[in-house]
Amino acid sequence: MLLVVALGGNALLERGERPDAAVQRQHVRSAARALAPLAAEHTLVLCHGNGPQIGMLAVESENDPALAHPFPLDTLGAQTQGMIGYWLSQELGNAGMGRPVVTIVTQTEIDADDPAFRTPTKFVGQGYPEPVARRFALEHGWTVARDGRAWRRVVASPSPRRIVELPTIRQLVAGGTTVICGGGGGVPVLARDGGRFEGAQAVVDKDLTAALLAIELGADRLVVLTDVDAVRRDFGTPQEQSLSTVDVGELRAMRFPAGSMAPKIDACIRFVTATGRAAAIGALRDASAVLAATAGTTITASTDSAGTPHAVSSGTALTT
Repeated sequence: MLLVVALGGNALLERGERPDAAVQRQHVRSAARALAPLAAEHTLVLCHGNGPQIGMLAVESENDPALAHPFPLDTLGAQTQGMIGYWLSQELGNAGMGRPVVTIVTQTEIDADDPAFRTPTKFVGQGYPEPVARRFALEHGWTVARDGRAWRRVVASPSPRRIVELPTIRQLVAGGTTVICGGGGGVPVLARDGGRFEGAQAVVDKDLTAALLAIELGADRLVVLTDVDAVRRDFGTPQEQSLSTVDVGELRAMRFPAGSMAPKIDACIRFVTATGRAAAIGALRDASAVLAATAGTTITASTDSAGTPHAVSSGTALTT
């Protein structure tokens, strides 16, 4: 099977951890061991998060006295794709995966008129106490918002429209290569006259980019691996319940936290609705079991009495 796997940022850095290279390499090593059995039996296309890494680089760039201007987000996003892609490809090989692995610095086309630019919601970087975050907002021109107990920078997260390197990715996949691409959602770019592109100051959600890749590549399954073991109904209430299977119609009627589970749900809905094939969400440590539907949550198409999939849109019920 062809699997598109969206790997959560927790695979590289957990909340509260120092962003040292050694810490992140250890997490990547664990992720590679969990993914290697999948890669041994299936063709993998792997997308990863980059929130902590791009945030760290942004802070460093803002405070570098050697720079007249800090590096823009699109350039920092490309840097993280190279760094994380190197770690993942090396550790997958070290974990015994025999297939060739390649990392592609991926550009993701977005729309300049996307409403996300009017309402930044995507968290990047580390968390701070509120007074510190507000001071950084004034110093660096950030928008900040609460994320759990901490405050973090938020940037625009426009929807992905097209993967610029898709033809190359398609050729590599056809040859059985494991492809690491769309890291951090891909570098957001705007199409200009004459076939030119230019970088945009935004961050594309990697789960939505993974869904777009899965649809365009004709993947057999979209697998979203994160730090939660399953999708939960009535999350955060006494009635909270883990779901082993659920269809997209049921999911659209539920509410999920924006910026965390909501994009994952939205990505799965987009894939299942477009293809009629199942998606899955679960813990990285359970990767093989999530694919086998013995762990995590398997998401299927809604069906009518005749068994025909409904056309379900990933509407605003999943984003707040």
